[in-house]
Amino acid sequence: MPALAADPTIRRQVMSAAREVLTEDAGAAVAEIAGRAGVSRATFYRHFGSRAALLESVALEPRPDARARILAAAKDMLIGTSLAELSMDELAKAAGVSRGTLYRLVPGKGALLQELIETYSPFEAIRAIVAEHRDDPPEVVFPLIGRAIVGVAGERLGLMRGIFHEVTAGGPAVAEMGPLFEQTLGLLAHYIAGQMAAGRIRPMHPILALQAFVGPIFFHLMTRPTIERLVPLPMDHAAAVDELVAAALEGLTP
Repeated sequence: MPALAADPTIRRQVMSAAREVLTEDAGAAVAEIAGRAGVSRATFYRHFGSRAALLESVALEPRPDARARILAAAKDMLIGTSLAELSMDELAKAAGVSRGTLYRLVPGKGALLQELIETYSPFEAIRAIVAEHRDDPPEVVFPLIGRAIVGVAGERLGLMRGIFHEVTAGGPAVAEMGPLFEQTLGLLAHYIAGQMAAGRIRPMHPILALQAFVGPIFFHLMTRPTIERLVPLPMDHAAAVDELVAAALEGLTP
């Protein structure tokens, strides 16, 4: 599967818009930057992968407000401990905020986990891709989603393992995240169901089709560091995901 090359003109366009917007508001969201540049969020993520990557490209340091410091500290802590064991007092100390500020911005571990997923997972990028390409076939949409997953999750494997553990363990914090998962996974399942109705994906439960597509990508991401230590065979990260997407498309085609 050929790689999806970034358009240098669009990159310059977005970076120029980012300099303007971030001068006015250092905390400006991706949607605002993309809007000023005249591109969609999906196009933004295709060219930069994340807001942090854009900031690096324009040589701007993000101003770590209290919420950002809390999430950055929690991200690092969750790599080495579970959410249940995470101390909110230690989190406040690591983030350099008071306990009152912590609970005002993140009122509990369920809210913390939800903020971490929204900020550091590929969910937002996936939603933007499906929204922009809702009428396009899987041959167009699946590679874009695969690249979005590897572009975001691939940079934060430790955190992704921690989040995956928390979600699959089904603790109390997970119960608060139903709307978040429904918003993203439901959107994907709805897209897949529409593609089945159009005869582009063979009939099955949409969640099974989603697992057949996304499951191998996440398994590859989660196990790659260990496998590379045990079996030192070089493998191109993006090319591996392209192959997994191609295999999923072949298996799901009627």
